[in-house]
Amino acid sequence: MKLPIKLIITLLFAAQLFAQKNVEPTVEDVKKAKTLRDAYSKDDVAILESEENISFGLNKDKSKVTVVNSINEVLMNINHRADISKYEFYDSESRIETFNLKYRNDKIANYNVVDEFYKDNDLFYNDARVKHVSFDFPVQGYTYKYEMEKKYEDVKYFTSLFFNDEFPVIKKTINISVPDWLTLELKEFNFQGNKIVKSQKKDLKTKSTVYTFVLENVPANYKEESAPGRSYLYPHILIIAKSFKENGKEITLFNSAADLYKWYKSLVDLMKDDTSVFKDKVTELTSKAKTDEEKIKNIYYWVQDNIRYIAFEDGIAGFKPDESNNVFQKRYGDCKGMANLIKQMLTLAGFDARLTWIGTKHIAYDYTTPSLAVDNHMICTLIHKGKKYFLDGTEKYNSFGHYAERIQNKEVMIEDGDKFIIEKVPAVAPGFNKEIRKMTLSIENEKLTGNVSRSYQGESAAQFLYIFNSFKNDKKNETLENYLSKSDKNINVDNIKTSDLTNRDQKLTIDYDISVANKVTGFDNDIYIDLEFMNEYKNFELKDRKTDYEFDYKTDYESTVTLAIPQGYKVTKMPQDLVVKEADFEIAITFQITGNAIVYKKSFQFKNGVIKASEMDKWNLFIKNLVNNYNQQITLSK
Repeated sequence: MKLPIKLIITLLFAAQLFAQKNVEPTVEDVKKAKTLRDAYSKDDVAILESEENISFGLNKDKSKVTVVNSINEVLMNINHRADISKYEFYDSESRIETFNLKYRNDKIANYNVVDEFYKDNDLFYNDARVKHVSFDFPVQGYTYKYEMEKKYEDVKYFTSLFFNDEFPVIKKTINISVPDWLTLELKEFNFQGNKIVKSQKKDLKTKSTVYTFVLENVPANYKEESAPGRSYLYPHILIIAKSFKENGKEITLFNSAADLYKWYKSLVDLMKDDTSVFKDKVTELTSKAKTDEEKIKNIYYWVQDNIRYIAFEDGIAGFKPDESNNVFQKRYGDCKGMANLIKQMLTLAGFDARLTWIGTKHIAYDYTTPSLAVDNHMICTLIHKGKKYFLDGTEKYNSFGHYAERIQNKEVMIEDGDKFIIEKVPAVAPGFNKEIRKMTLSIENEKLTGNVSRSYQGESAAQFLYIFNSFKNDKKNETLENYLSKSDKNINVDNIKTSDLTNRDQKLTIDYDISVANKVTGFDNDIYIDLEFMNEYKNFELKDRKTDYEFDYKTDYESTVTLAIPQGYKVTKMPQDLVVKEADFEIAITFQITGNAIVYKKSFQFKNGVIKASEMDKWNLFIKNLVNNYNQQITLSK
């Protein structure tokens, strides 16, 4: 029997109304959402409750400690409406067993859950997958329940627990149930200044101790560019499984740096490098070299220039280097594969080269913490004539003996047979990265004309070479002109001459002629000159910033503009000097009359490559004064 269309529509409408009554926000929900919106005005969604439970077990053959990590959350829309996603990553060493989104009435919300390989910049990571779901909150106060359970096959891959989330969390609870047979260290980071309530209780039934951590009103993760790594910013717990007992026998896991190295070495020992594949290339690179240093550079630079960097960062691929012959033949690899290729090529050439593990400046830990969280990078250490050189194949255009800011002053673990060596990568002063710009100008037909000489050293040179070589070959000259003129139609650049831009060991220089329009105005007996047209840091206000701003490297920039005073004129008005000296930055903007010329100097030095959050008010005041300074004109009168 067919039901009338009107009856079907009525039944569907009634069912929809019934469903809405069970999922729509209550008056109390709406009130709470408005209160939270006042407290978190920049966030659309808040997590009312987040409870994370961690438990441990043994795998089937009882050789590995497993981990079950479950999360239960209640999410509320605190704005008028919102569209968000929830996601969880996993890899060959873990799996997601539960991934659910429910309405407030505990009915499953039937949004499409996607399970796919994780891609970044169209490059596949080796075994990383992501499970994610996108959903919407139709009205203010609307809530969902989120459930996720993830199992790790090996506790060494379960490294940390953070309290913060991408959304503010009103109450975060972490429960860690540690069985008596497991020796586990819970290492606390950034707890100071956070009201984290800690407790523990013995569970006689399960023969375990439950550690509970509760933190309320946790702000969302900062969404700020060039910020320090999250291990510096947020309270979190490192999970360090040291050993476990099975049938009366104690099995060591990561009790010390030596245990960490032993595991790393076990992965290295699995490799079967076939160096015959690149023997001819090593011979080609070294046969005509006159010194050891030239041989080393030829190999190091060849890897930088010819091996494309692709990241494989999850599961066992995050720690085991690829065989050097594979990387050589494929012409791509991750940091570990590139480090191994450099090592094997140098070894074939008769040098002492070693694989080296390191955590970049993005990571706050050192080797006093035996955890996989300590490392996120691999380089090669060359030991030559009693000195250690750190070679990073992923740093394009870095010259031999120069080290990127991201690894300076960081601990490294260097392979040494069954032992290991702990060293620190040397740090450099800002002057190592000196960038100088000198302009000699005169006034011709209401234009500033003259020549410019620029030079770069250290990381400023490496950065320029990286930018220059990113230009398309057939557009290099045109793009370089645009780069030097800052794509300003009033600035014309001509007769460009550069040093050898294929030689990263040589001081990098660029000389060119320049003509600048729209900066000189004549009126009666006066000439008004706007001598500022490069505008360094003019738009660099860091408004409402909560975290440190980290530069790519320690900066030491110097600009000198010498303007010839036209015959028959004298200076009647000059901008004021601006000098700032702070712990992390020093800036000087000065004007002088020297003979028959105006000398305009600018100096920017960021001594530690950072503007601290505590200095943001001072920095922004400086930017305000800098803009005022840049807007002032020089007046010449007859």
